[in-house]
Amino acid sequence: MPRPRTTPIQNTRLACLIEETGRTYHAIAAMIRRVSGENGVETRCTAASLARWLNGAAPQPAIIPVVVEAFARLLDNPALTPADLGWSSGSTTRDAQPEDPWRGDPVAWVTRLGRTDMLNRRAAVTAGLYSLAAATPLLPAARPAVRRGTLTHVSPADVARVRAMAAHFGEIDDLFGGGHARSAVAAYLVNDVAPLLQVASGPIRADLFTAAAEVTYLAGWMAADDLQPGLAQRYYIQAVRLAIEADDPLMRATALRSLASQAVELGHAAHGLALADAAADALHNTAPARTRAWVNGMRAEALAATGHDPRRVIRLLASTETDLEHADSPPASDLSGNYRREGFEHQVGLTLLNMGDLRGAEEHLAASTAARRPGERRTRALIGTRLATVQIRQHRSDAAAATLLGLADDLTAVKSARLRRTCGQIRGAWQTSRVDPTVAQADRLLLSAQATVQT
Repeated sequence: MPRPRTTPIQNTRLACLIEETGRTYHAIAAMIRRVSGENGVETRCTAASLARWLNGAAPQPAIIPVVVEAFARLLDNPALTPADLGWSSGSTTRDAQPEDPWRGDPVAWVTRLGRTDMLNRRAAVTAGLYSLAAATPLLPAARPAVRRGTLTHVSPADVARVRAMAAHFGEIDDLFGGGHARSAVAAYLVNDVAPLLQVASGPIRADLFTAAAEVTYLAGWMAADDLQPGLAQRYYIQAVRLAIEADDPLMRATALRSLASQAVELGHAAHGLALADAAADALHNTAPARTRAWVNGMRAEALAATGHDPRRVIRLLASTETDLEHADSPPASDLSGNYRREGFEHQVGLTLLNMGDLRGAEEHLAASTAARRPGERRTRALIGTRLATVQIRQHRSDAAAATLLGLADDLTAVKSARLRRTCGQIRGAWQTSRVDPTVAQADRLLLSAQATVQT
């Protein structure tokens, strides 16, 4: 509990909100640190920080959106603004109500996100925090009205070009990670894709919006891999909305599934399950078996993360495996086309990890890592480091070191902030084991990999 006050409270608005939460200063500070950790914004907020703010001080400008998001979660009030917390003066605060990414013109959203992404990486972090309110899948029931432009020269060739670029960027992403060429994808969205969306009409319009959703989805995937979850979330949401406008349930389910995966990875299991269920609801009965498997596998992982109904988790995994076994190979452009047996092994590994079965998780993550194709460098490195983490948790640092040494080429080739973070976590976890020569060798590899992916 805070000490008794000897001076009057200066920030009465903040005091009222603190009282409304019903939480201690320490609990509120912990929520602020959690939000900042999710978004890569460093803060050492403590109970003393809240006391200083009550005395009239204000957080640094980069921290204010973090504190607003933390209070929005504690109070279940996504409409909170800095002014509601008593920080209404100065040009550095944002007094406007946060924009809802599920509203407004998705093409305008994509253009704005792309410009921010390619021109100002710092703004992409601080102005686009991951929002728990936006993780609630409240989808519009109807498609927006048809756009009208002065030009109508959009052809099937334009759609083919956009899809080809999406496939090309996707290959580059899996070879080198989301930290490489992300600004190029953003620029392509702004300079090439958005202008086509603004003038498209007629029968080709739906195909073009689906193709644009694929590129937007990829931009979100790369942002997530580069540890910019707020930006990734907004890209994913616009991919959902573009798919709605295209009346494409498969693309809509694909983007919702990634929103679910992101929520679970950030520790918001209940929201992840709701998003995964929304992805399943988006699919028609005629959806390809491979896509159903991809979505149901995510549902199993999210349900396991909630800690509820393990029997249903097993049923979902069994259904996923059955669908995968009966799936026809989709075309290469299908975003769920990479959900093959090795993808299922990864999903099972993550699900068992959420259920506390470390030995089972290790078995399936190892199978997934070993089966990856040569071009899947980032995926193999990411799953391999997850495998090593599970081995360390079982007090087998020697096995983890052997796993990582077998991934040396991948670890040093991929530029991924997510991978860099995991490498750092592994190095911290096996500090006492570095006297082992194999562990020491692997530790030097991780140090080199961290330096490589940071440049």
